[in-house]
Amino acid sequence: MQCGDPVEQVSLRAGMTVGELVDAMGRAGAYNGGALARAASVYESMLRDEDAVKFLGLAGAMVPAGMGRIVGDLVERGYVDVLVSTGANLTHDIIEALGCRHYHGTSACSDVELRAEEINRIYDVFLPNDAFIRFEEFMQEIFSGLPADAPLKICELLAVIGRALPSGILASAAERGVPVYCPALADSMIGLQYWLFSQTRRVTVDAFLDLKPLLDTCFEAKRAGALLVGGGVPKNFILQSMLMTPRGFDYAVQLTGDRPDLGGLSGATLDEARSWGKITGSATAVTVYGDATITLPLLVAAVLERMAA
Repeated sequence: MQCGDPVEQVSLRAGMTVGELVDAMGRAGAYNGGALARAASVYESMLRDEDAVKFLGLAGAMVPAGMGRIVGDLVERGYVDVLVSTGANLTHDIIEALGCRHYHGTSACSDVELRAEEINRIYDVFLPNDAFIRFEEFMQEIFSGLPADAPLKICELLAVIGRALPSGILASAAERGVPVYCPALADSMIGLQYWLFSQTRRVTVDAFLDLKPLLDTCFEAKRAGALLVGGGVPKNFILQSMLMTPRGFDYAVQLTGDRPDLGGLSGATLDEARSWGKITGSATAVTVYGDATITLPLLVAAVLERMAA
């Protein structure tokens, strides 16, 4: 077996751009730094491919960690055609758009004391209960305005919510007509608020109705690419969408902190997805292992720099 190109030592200098740093990591080429640089090349190719439908999967607590604006900016720039998210991220997106904030906290604290003070903890991010009071008022107002004569798709419900917000992921998606799918919406505060409303009023939301527009998009796509932030339901919902078509994804980038050897989907390599036909055998695909609050900003900043060049 022959050696490849030599590893180049990373040289840092004051004032270098994120793109230059990622390029230097690529010339070093080792471990997940090298994978991040390769992921930037795949993601750039995906964004430049005008015939590729661009999917974005958003899992994990990314909005509380300050990553929501990155997603919203990608939507506003036209770099997202389909967004699939957890209900939790969308809940926190709504909370931020309503003017409530997440706060720096600490993981070294008494959670019993936080409970007594009505503060919720997401690792080292704090969110006071007051935010959920405002959230509940908003959601109940939204539900009160929904038609009760025909079932709604989840993506339609999320578009209604987005049009009522001044900013954020859902607002940007609604403005640009980007569908937002949330197949596990019941597993969130949005779902709990819907249940609360349904105790006295009738509004039907049918999750299965989302499959037709999603699969129509997949059948009509000449090519498809996916940026997967985390795993879980959004990752599977995106990748399985191509199973009904004769094609698979042509581009894929996964940012995950989960291990592949436990057999779970969140840590599964994208090569494994080739065995299912979710990703084509010739697809360009890279998995980057690491904290997505580090890898996502680096990846997007580097690629946006290249797109602007």
